[in-house]
Amino acid sequence: MGGMTIELRPWGEDDLAVLQRANTPEMTAHLGGPETDEQVRERHARYLRLNDSGEACMMRIDVDGKPAGSIGYWQVDHEGEPAFETGWEVEPAWQGRGVAREALRQLTRRVAADGRRALLVAYPGVDNPGSNALCRGAGFEHRGSGTLPWRGGELTFNAWALDVSPLDLAGRVAEVDERFDGPSLDESRWWPFYTPHWSSRDAAAARWSIGPGGLELRIDEDTAPWAPELDGDLRVSHLQTGQFSGPLGSGVGQHRFRTGLIVSEEQPEHRGWLVHRGVIEVRLAAIRHPDVMVAFWPIGFEDLPDDCGELCIAEIFGGELDDHGGWVGVGVKPQNDPRLREDFEKVRIDGDLTAMHDYAVEWTPERVRFFVDGMWVKTVVQSIDYPVQLMLEVYEFPRADGTRDTAALPHVLRVERVRSFSLG
Repeated sequence: MGGMTIELRPWGEDDLAVLQRANTPEMTAHLGGPETDEQVRERHARYLRLNDSGEACMMRIDVDGKPAGSIGYWQVDHEGEPAFETGWEVEPAWQGRGVAREALRQLTRRVAADGRRALLVAYPGVDNPGSNALCRGAGFEHRGSGTLPWRGGELTFNAWALDVSPLDLAGRVAEVDERFDGPSLDESRWWPFYTPHWSSRDAAAARWSIGPGGLELRIDEDTAPWAPELDGDLRVSHLQTGQFSGPLGSGVGQHRFRTGLIVSEEQPEHRGWLVHRGVIEVRLAAIRHPDVMVAFWPIGFEDLPDDCGELCIAEIFGGELDDHGGWVGVGVKPQNDPRLREDFEKVRIDGDLTAMHDYAVEWTPERVRFFVDGMWVKTVVQSIDYPVQLMLEVYEFPRADGTRDTAALPHVLRVERVRSFSLG
């Protein structure tokens, strides 16, 4: 957040001043104007009372330890369905700096963790472009509009809804349940090379083993960079479940990560394990090291050049792990698909991410929802409408001084299972 620390604090006895500062014509322009001092005091008392009863969770937004506004959620019915409603206000000095966006992101995850109600709704006025854009950017879906009496007049509002329910796979049977428990890698599913058309099979070959704990992908001291003329000293050990590229010298191939790429070695077409909608889940353990990233990111098979979008289910940099948790990148990346917009972010996950955790996506024609250990973490209201192949790997990034931490080698990504389910 540009160096800012944004935190949500439980509403307290001393927070009346936050509401008083927000009770201005500027701050209430989309709410029918300021309240009386008595109404503001009653609002403050109501926040405290509802927090005490558990009917609401009202919070103060702090930026670098200073009060900057308020946000919360409270119990409502939305079209006959139990829900939580949310609302927020951020003081003018902090507007336009991402404070409300981050506060709403934190709140949505609190609602998911609360678990009592799986639907979060918001009703900003139709003439409030900032709040409507905030809902859209946070993954809420527009559910229509309406008008109601409000502060002596009428408020015409948009209805936005966000499903934060956990991933429920109870009773569902996986179409593919890969446990890596055979004598060798199932190469009818997996292609053990990293986009070798831009390099070669020899240079891009995975180093892997299978044992009682599942799959291990490994970068060793003698692992060479996979494509030094294109990607510097980046080292990778990778599996993918498809392969499509064009003839030698053409620019046709999956994962065009930079312009001007040319096929340097022809590859056979491989349609191993392709998925078109449903649930895709991996259970893996990240690596805590500043030079390392592990990732699981299904991409379009790309037999048509625009069909190349990415569902980033987990992207975990070892330098972003600590004793209490770490950051996991999730979202949709267009790569070179002009029909998609990038909607990717890093979410903070508590716990030891070097232990096994489940990372999953629920992919429908309307939206994509992301989960860690079954708990909702993000929704993207757009979708990919073509088959994807699975991409699973560990990277070792080059250091600026050209050295490597050989004492830490090998870097080993452990994967217990990968599963896919059809739409339920």
